[in-house]
Amino acid sequence: MSIGDIAGLIAAIAFAVLAGFLIYPLIRLGKLFDQLAQTVKDSGDHAIPALDEGVTTVRQVNKSLEDVNKISSAASTTVGNIGALTDLYGSFLGKPVIKLASSFYALKSTAQSFMHQHGAAAAGGAAAKAKVPTAKAKAGKE
Repeated sequence: MSIGDIAGLIAAIAFAVLAGFLIYPLIRLGKLFDQLAQTVKDSGDHAIPALDEGVTTVRQVNKSLEDVNKISSAASTTVGNIGALTDLYGSFLGKPVIKLASSFYALKSTAQSFMHQHGAAAAGGAAAKAKVPTAKAKAGKE
């Protein structure tokens, strides 16, 4: 055996020892990748039902929103009908009622004015008679 053969044998043994030391971390790394693949698979298995439930929930919310849209549309129609009824009331009943009320007010004002003038004239005539002395009253005092 020559020195070159001994050096080659030492190098082969050193390489075998080095490979032995490196095999353990590589095996652990392989197990880590297996666990990572299993975790990804489990996550996918759990994510699909969760996504299905989310889709179902979104469909139910959309159905509820459609119902809300129908209700708000009906409310809008009702408000429009109430506005139309209010306009109808104003045109058919409002103007005649206002005219009737103004007629009654004019009648009341006229009656009060008439009563006030005749009442003042009657009271004024009595006061005038009481305050103005007649010639007979002057003669009786003297």
